[in-house]
Amino acid sequence: MDQRADVDLPETLGYRAKRLLLGRPLVSAAIADEKLSKKSALGVLSSDCISSSAYGSEEMLLVLLPIFGLAGFHLLMPLTAVVLGLLVLTTLSYRQVVMIYTRAGGSYVVARENFGPRVAQIASVALLIDYVVTVAVQSAAGVAAIVSIFPSVSLGRWPSTGLTVAVVLVLAYGNLRGVREAGRAFAFPTYFFVVSAGLVVVVGVLREMFGDLPVIHYTASQHRHDLISVTDTHSALLTFGAIYVLMKAFANGGASLTGLEAISNGVSAFKPKEGVNARRTLSVMSGILGALVLGVSFLAWQTHATPFEHGTPTVISQVARAAFGSAWYGHVGFVIVQVATALILITGANTPFTGFPFLASFIAEDSFLPRQLTRRGHRLAFSSGIIVLTVLAVALLCAVGAHVDRLIPFYAIGVFTGFTMAGLGMAKYHRTRRERGWRSRFAVNATSGVVSALVVLIFAVVKFREGAWLIVVLFPLGWAGLLRLNSRYRAEERALDLVTQARLDGNPPAEAHYGRHTVLVCVDRLDLAVLRALRYAGSLRPTELRVVHAVLDTAEAAELERQWVERGLCDRFALELVECADRRLARTLAGVAHDAVVRDRAEVTVLLPRRTFGRVSQRLLHDRTADRIAAAVSRTPHVAATIVPFDTTLPAGAIERLEEQQRAAAASPALPAGPGGRGASGGSGPSGGSGPSGERAAPAAGAGVPKLGGPELAGPAPRAGITAIAAAGARQKVTVEGRVTSVQLGAAAGRSLEVQIFDASGGLRLLFMGRTGISGLAPGAVVRASGRVGVYRGHLAIANPIYELIQPSATRAVPV
Repeated sequence: MDQRADVDLPETLGYRAKRLLLGRPLVSAAIADEKLSKKSALGVLSSDCISSSAYGSEEMLLVLLPIFGLAGFHLLMPLTAVVLGLLVLTTLSYRQVVMIYTRAGGSYVVARENFGPRVAQIASVALLIDYVVTVAVQSAAGVAAIVSIFPSVSLGRWPSTGLTVAVVLVLAYGNLRGVREAGRAFAFPTYFFVVSAGLVVVVGVLREMFGDLPVIHYTASQHRHDLISVTDTHSALLTFGAIYVLMKAFANGGASLTGLEAISNGVSAFKPKEGVNARRTLSVMSGILGALVLGVSFLAWQTHATPFEHGTPTVISQVARAAFGSAWYGHVGFVIVQVATALILITGANTPFTGFPFLASFIAEDSFLPRQLTRRGHRLAFSSGIIVLTVLAVALLCAVGAHVDRLIPFYAIGVFTGFTMAGLGMAKYHRTRRERGWRSRFAVNATSGVVSALVVLIFAVVKFREGAWLIVVLFPLGWAGLLRLNSRYRAEERALDLVTQARLDGNPPAEAHYGRHTVLVCVDRLDLAVLRALRYAGSLRPTELRVVHAVLDTAEAAELERQWVERGLCDRFALELVECADRRLARTLAGVAHDAVVRDRAEVTVLLPRRTFGRVSQRLLHDRTADRIAAAVSRTPHVAATIVPFDTTLPAGAIERLEEQQRAAAASPALPAGPGGRGASGGSGPSGGSGPSGERAAPAAGAGVPKLGGPELAGPAPRAGITAIAAAGARQKVTVEGRVTSVQLGAAAGRSLEVQIFDASGGLRLLFMGRTGISGLAPGAVVRASGRVGVYRGHLAIANPIYELIQPSATRAVPV
């Protein structure tokens, strides 16, 4: 029976600090609990969108009042109606997006599927910029709402910027701690704001109906403070510039629609049926947003709430004070509204901390961003993406200042570019497939795409001098940069592609000339660098050669298995899949090496294929994983790590020459066989007397496979009717249930599958003869198996058991 044991490796100072700040690492299976109901999703995903109602009307008044005077209040309602019409059109378009594209990604996925990956990068640049600016705008508006509680207080640029940066850093820290904490913390403020702001609108409208709603009159000191200039003139309406001003005000009001795409970006976070639940939540969110924007605009019109140049007190705070009155209970209501507004604005700034890392991971999977962005961190969050977003948002705030009106020019271009790509992409989808009723859906999406494109054009023109020029410049530069990076990645993949390799020497190595020597070849994907490492491993003439893949993503592991079988490698080299639930790659592989030392009493060599690059710009696209693994495994006695480099910077024409040689070859490249010509397993199969029916005794307790300790990685406790693995003995017929910790392909006598499972008491092996893979049976899964126990290679095992998959592996994640 296998026993678990901790690998006694000293923790680095950096890891100890990370654990102190962020808590214990979360295992990958924990992410399966992150699916959202409609109510939870409305709270978590819609805060960015609904909170826009707190400043949308104010941004329109900032443009209207200095030019049109008091007439600007009358123009506010028609402009609000136009904005709401655009809201309805965009919502109808995105209702189709969430029904068809149920994987997270929103307009990026729509554009990629319908226009190809290169055009899709337009949407990716737009969304990435949008997320960065959203953090800055929402945080700045949240700080303004807090300051508005005290009307006499007006912060300067740097104090308000410092407070806003502090808010951003707190949000980043909360998200680095993990999506579960962030999701629970940011659901309540949405409902709190909807109720409190809705109460303001209801009370204000009722008071207006009864003629009791006051008109705000400003004092001379307030005018001298920073109240924007308002004159009682209508002459500007007759000028040509009036059209320009109205377009500018409309562009500002378009900021109310920001965040509408958040649900489409997180649709896979919904409980089944994802598309239906996301569509209903989107409709409710849009309805709430429309009602609040209309209500705030109406009350601002009736009360003559006027914006201040420094941003405080805000229009919504003035409306709330007018609606609730000056009595003590009115002041209490006013404070509650301001607290709710500040909370939803700040939590609205949290939405990008989920959306940006997930979008960046999708783009990185398509090789348009550094692949480090695809990896989850200590607490299951995409830590690299969160850090990048934080740095960019803080840099924007420091450069521009924490003032919503100054940040808006950077905002809506990205938002409406995403709307444009989603609308036009869905229009192409319907036109291509021509499903029943496609014409009406095509008309809605095409109209939405075209109108959104016009808004982008309007915004670029009217806001060009106020900062939109920077976005106009960054867009093509960002798009070209992504394409350039993708070109670099594709060149590297081409150099590493299995098809481009020269013919390898297929002669089997001679028998070993010294004691037991186990070689572990660590594999992340199948390419020429890995084959070079395998060839080098054969030249070491080991007693046993094992190919190990630590499973960080089950989809990648399945693809590796498929390629391993297709290319016939499983007959020569056993592929072992080892669970890495907490994504601590170096520690997991150190445990595998330690196991080989303890179990086999062998000297162990760990071979780490590493791709090398000629220029610094190329090296920045890759991390130093092989170096970290080598440092970790080398701490174990009797274990040596060797990095096998492969230079991807081939000279000009080298790839073409290798491809020509490959086409000229009559057969596929020959590969070295495992030690002694028996393949990589290095041991006898069932027919060699060491199978489940063999005579070898099980090892003593304590000798086994070292695994990471801790309750988060423990197997399930035995249940009624299930035999504890520790109680199972040779020749007994048992039913056991355990968590899969490793899967080995080609483990014995040709093609076979060896699965190691653990429960809370211990572990054993399951052998599936003649199988090269079982769907869902991967590290992290929970399986129930029945059969007669035997001994295989010194371990308890069940050959060809009757099995039931209780819980599939949950390594691949969904956004929350």
